[in-house]
Amino acid sequence: MPISVVMPALEMGQETGKLISWRKKEGDKVAKSEILFEVETDKAVLEVESLGEGTLAGINAQEGDVVNVGKTIAWLVGPGEAVPKDTPVIPTSKAEPVASVQPTAFPTAGSRDADRISPKARRLAKEHGIDVTNVRGTGAEGEILTSDIQALIDGATHPARTPSPSTPRNAVSRLMAERAVQAWTTVPHFFLVREVDASALIKAREHLRADVEKKNGTKLTHTDLLVALISRSLRKHPRMNASWIGDGVRENADINVSLAIAVEGGVVAAVIPNSDKKELAAIASHRAELADRARASKLRPVDISGGTFTVSNLGMYQVDAFIAIITPPQAAILAVGAIAERVIAVGGNAQVRPMMTLTLSSDHRVVDGAQAALFLQDLAAAIARPEECLR
Repeated sequence: MPISVVMPALEMGQETGKLISWRKKEGDKVAKSEILFEVETDKAVLEVESLGEGTLAGINAQEGDVVNVGKTIAWLVGPGEAVPKDTPVIPTSKAEPVASVQPTAFPTAGSRDADRISPKARRLAKEHGIDVTNVRGTGAEGEILTSDIQALIDGATHPARTPSPSTPRNAVSRLMAERAVQAWTTVPHFFLVREVDASALIKAREHLRADVEKKNGTKLTHTDLLVALISRSLRKHPRMNASWIGDGVRENADINVSLAIAVEGGVVAAVIPNSDKKELAAIASHRAELADRARASKLRPVDISGGTFTVSNLGMYQVDAFIAIITPPQAAILAVGAIAERVIAVGGNAQVRPMMTLTLSSDHRVVDGAQAALFLQDLAAAIARPEECLR
């Protein structure tokens, strides 16, 4: 029986996917779990594996097409099987820059299309004061998509825009802007700041780096040590690893630490699953792989899903301290500043120590100030004796 190859939903709220490239061509044999094509979503470019085996046939979406999630874009057929004839796919649009788009270019009011609008598109329209009754959707059955609203916004901002060398917003930057606004305006943040002595952390890295590099050839970083220590601290504080779902709290069974990774045009959060159960060398290796894939736009769906707590480290940019915005539905994010020598009081005497500032952003619906403070206190204690905590 022919197997339908569809545009997959690779992340929450995804409406469409842009087909970047086919890894196989018409008539090629395809094995189960073999990479079949690449898709760009609002978050990243991801490789999609085949869910079955057969010969690739009936390709009806080309590279550069933007297709609704769930639509058939090709088939896998067995010997003697034919491609079904009744499942044509029409891409929602071509992946071309939006030229001079004016709100008046769309048919106006009374349109039934306004009844068919995605939640994300409705929210974006509300934020920018756009009357959705004046918008003709390009989605299935006239559904108004986020791209339709974004086209209006871009057109209103640049009414006489012509192609130029200026850099357009890519999918990552658009998503960052949208999610940052959503998180900042809907999540009740509160912040705790703590300075910690990083002397023991530095010594632990120097002591353990040779062993880690010997195991897998990966350079051990302070971030790797922090991920390991944070993960183990989260075991004692399950509320910090929880999520706000709907109108209640869900405590997550697994501890999956997300790392904010800078890529061209923005930041992606890549996940180290079950990080509390991984040895330090495994964390370092996984972190390096994620960073390489993220910067090459080769992240897989599994690389960006399931995060329960996020770490954002800007220490390598010599940032002393900063406040990070929570990634819903997670309950918290830890911002890590640079390790820098400072004069502090130790036993009544002034001493120079390598200090690091940690800023914890928490969702007040999930945790209170005391719970967050206890977590930060335990983490600071772990940073003061990292090798002991990692045994």
